[in-house]
Amino acid sequence: MASQEIETLASALARLPGLGPRSARRAVLWLVKRRETALRQIVDALIEVQDKLVECPVCGNVDTQAPCGICADPRRDQRSLCVVEDVADLWALDRAKLFTGRYHVLGGRLSAMDGVRPEDLTIAALLARVEGGGIDEIVLAMNATLEGQTTAHYIAERLEGFPVRLTQLAHGLPVGGELDYLDEGTLAQALRARRPVG
Repeated sequence: MASQEIETLASALARLPGLGPRSARRAVLWLVKRRETALRQIVDALIEVQDKLVECPVCGNVDTQAPCGICADPRRDQRSLCVVEDVADLWALDRAKLFTGRYHVLGGRLSAMDGVRPEDLTIAALLARVEGGGIDEIVLAMNATLEGQTTAHYIAERLEGFPVRLTQLAHGLPVGGELDYLDEGTLAQALRARRPVG
C-alpha cells in the first residue's frame, strides 16, 4: 500500500484525459524514481503555468499572455478566421501549420442532450468580431459529429447577412484509410463530397 500522499497524487493524475488509475500509478512511480530531476521540473512548470495562464479575450485560446501569441502575431492573416469548438481543436489545427489566419474558440458545441444553447457558447462574440469588419473568410472547423454539424449550420445561418465567404473543413476518407474499416457515416460523407479527377 502506498502512502496517502502518493494515492492522492495518483488520483489527481488519473483525472487527466487518457490516464486511468493504473496508468496514473505508473506515472507516479516514474516520477518518484526521478524525483530529483523530472519531478521538480514538472512541479515548477505546473506552478508557473498556474500563475500565468489566461484566456485570450480576443479568440478564447489559452496562453500565458493576453492577447494570445496567435492573436498578437502580425504575420497572421487578419482577413481569415477559423472557428473551432475547443482550444484542443485550435492547437491541433495550428500545429499542422496549414492555416495562417486567426481563430475563434466557441467553448463547446450545441447539444440539446447536454443542455448547451447558443448563449452558452461565444457565438455572440464571433458575430461581434465579424461585425467589426476586416474578415473575408470564415472557416467552420467543427467536428464531424451531429452536434458539431448542427453548430456549424447554426453559425452559418447567423452569418448569412454578412459579406463573408463561409467554408467548412472537408469530411470523408482519412489518408491511408481502408474502405472496409470505415463506418457508413464517413463513407456517405466521402461520397457526397466527391470531386472530379484531374
